[in-house]
Amino acid sequence: MGRQISRVVASWHICEGERSEAPLDVWLIDSAGESTRITTGSDQCLIVESTPPHEPYDLGEWGRIEVGEDLGDHPFLRHLGQTVESVAEFALPEQGRTHLEIGFPDGRRVRADCHEGDLRLTR
Repeated sequence: MGRQISRVVASWHICEGERSEAPLDVWLIDSAGESTRITTGSDQCLIVESTPPHEPYDLGEWGRIEVGEDLGDHPFLRHLGQTVESVAEFALPEQGRTHLEIGFPDGRRVRADCHEGDLRLTR
């Protein structure tokens, strides 16, 4: 909170020339150079951790994972250069973190959650 989003990096699954509908991971890189990764776990909980973006990698016959700044459209891209004003986490005791809401000065929020095992970002 209180830091400006200076870069957004995402990873996407590419298979047979088709890109996954949603990113697998999103990294918010702030004005201090800190990187926050948002992704999903195998138990369908939302993972939020301080870690830098990983390198792209090959999955053999299952395609590849691409990582970069210009790899698609998602709600965080609209907030480049804005300061994060609020962060709210929601969790269930038996499941862990279910979703995260990040608020911006214009009153808009981006919600990150796990939907059927996939990362879902909505406005």
